[in-house]
Amino acid sequence: MLVSILHRATGSGMATVGAALLVWWLAAAAAGDAAYAAFVDLFTVDAGGLNIAGYVVGIGLTLAFFQHMASGMRHLVLDIGAGYELKRNKLGAILTMVFSVLATAAFWAFITMGR
Repeated sequence: MLVSILHRATGSGMATVGAALLVWWLAAAAAGDAAYAAFVDLFTVDAGGLNIAGYVVGIGLTLAFFQHMASGMRHLVLDIGAGYELKRNKLGAILTMVFSVLATAAFWAFITMGR
């Protein structure tokens, strides 16, 4: 039940936050240099790296993406008729959450190691 709710929540969250950020970014770019600089300054420090807000939004969207992807794959397996045994179903649900955390950590470790 939790994985199904997380699947819907992460999908809606990515769509809402992603669309809002895209529209805001496009509006800031169209409004001129000052508006675009204000948008960029909200998420970065002067040196160009991410600040706390940038990391929170970036890691949050990444975690939502990996959770949504993993639970989508789980639902695909269930749709073909496999994985309905109680132990296997519960294990699959737990693995989606474990995978999303580990994949997010690996992704951000790879991103930040290049600095």
